[in-house]
Amino acid sequence: MKNKKVLFVSSELIPYLSETELATTASNIIKNAHLKGMQTRIFMPKFGLINERRHQLHEVIRLSGINLIINDLDIPLIMKVASIPKERIQVYFIDNDDYFKRKSMFTDEKGDLFLDNDERAIFFAKGVIEAVKKLNWSPDIIHIHGWIASLLPIYLRETYKNEPLFRESKIVTSLYDNSFKGTLNNDLINKIGFDKISEEKLEIIRTPNHQNVLKIAVEYSDAVVSGSKNISDELYSFIKEKDIPFLEYQADSTNERYISFYSNLISTD
Repeated sequence: MKNKKVLFVSSELIPYLSETELATTASNIIKNAHLKGMQTRIFMPKFGLINERRHQLHEVIRLSGINLIINDLDIPLIMKVASIPKERIQVYFIDNDDYFKRKSMFTDEKGDLFLDNDERAIFFAKGVIEAVKKLNWSPDIIHIHGWIASLLPIYLRETYKNEPLFRESKIVTSLYDNSFKGTLNNDLINKIGFDKISEEKLEIIRTPNHQNVLKIAVEYSDAVVSGSKNISDELYSFIKEKDIPFLEYQADSTNERYISFYSNLISTD
């Protein structure tokens, strides 16, 4: 796997956000891949909770300045970058003042989901893809962590299916036991449909709750990883029905099973 290219897309990473299971696991997998000589690119949202001065974020002018169309509106993409201390690993941040400046990740002070979380997920998915295109970097593996990245697989397989950079990429989705209550905006299907994705392909998220948002990621992934010890029976059954490679929960997220899993996935071509 040395020199293979792995694109990591995560909602959370250490040291930028709290040490949750998702942030810790994703960070450990990334560090291990880097130590094994893989080429890595890492993307996450630039939530307002992230202290730009402390973590020395700065804007990447050559990657900024793109306008992404979200539900018929032009939304400017701002790209920032920082380096994980001592690791020499760069992290790219997807930013926009309207979507990510607020001082909370997904809920308001009452604990209610932000009404535009659906658009934030669309913006994040398209922002990652457009930034990678500008980098002209073709990943062998794309590994996503966190529900806000769950629309990335369908965008890659549908809207960007003719993009040569991603033609050979294998998509891996990690699932975590960190569900949100309620649903995203019920107009999510129509907003994604604006990007020429048929309603039939989006039927899974007609009710856009946490389980279904993860299912749409699984549906368009080449493999799945259990990032938590316990994932729901509903998700587990859905994965089994898909009959795709599945890596059971690994208590030690730095072990060699992830590397072997990547290698086996690539070698199936």
